[in-house]
Amino acid sequence: MPIKMPAPQITALNRRISKCCALALTVTSTSLIAALSMTSISVQAAGLSDLFNSSSSSQSKFLPVDEAFQVLSSAKVTSKGTQLSIIFDITPGHYVYKDKLTVSFPKGVIAAPFIFNQAPVSIDDPTFGQVPVFTQRSIVATTTLTTSSGKGAKNVPIMIGWQGCAKAGLCYPPEKIKTKINIAATRR
Repeated sequence: MPIKMPAPQITALNRRISKCCALALTVTSTSLIAALSMTSISVQAAGLSDLFNSSSSSQSKFLPVDEAFQVLSSAKVTSKGTQLSIIFDITPGHYVYKDKLTVSFPKGVIAAPFIFNQAPVSIDDPTFGQVPVFTQRSIVATTTLTTSSGKGAKNVPIMIGWQGCAKAGLCYPPEKIKTKINIAATRR
């Protein structure tokens, strides 16, 4: 049997119920959004860790950068200055951007353009469009460093920059290698 209430009491009761429902809905929505955002972050983190996971229970989709690319440098004194060679050992299924190879050095040091032991191939990169890359197993980039004064210099800090990608769809962040070399005096 329904209970009859006067209209003003019904209106007041409806307002209280509305406020209570609105508060409950707000609390529930906030809790749901918080839970979803935490789930999303943990799912994203799990997805990233899966890319490079090296546990025995699952195989990684992508190699760590230092396994995908081994990069060494060597210097040799010549009559024209110091020849700097940057050697890339590229794991199959990966490539190095030709135009992302850089050498930075202090003011007063001059570098000749790079000479490569092999020709690059052109690919249609999803990020950069048509670009020259090296896909070969072993690439050597050589430049000659001199000082603007022609005098030698010891322990010159050099920064080698480069970037590579996996053909399977991962571009590694730009890498930097710091080294120091002696620059030979040039004969004039």
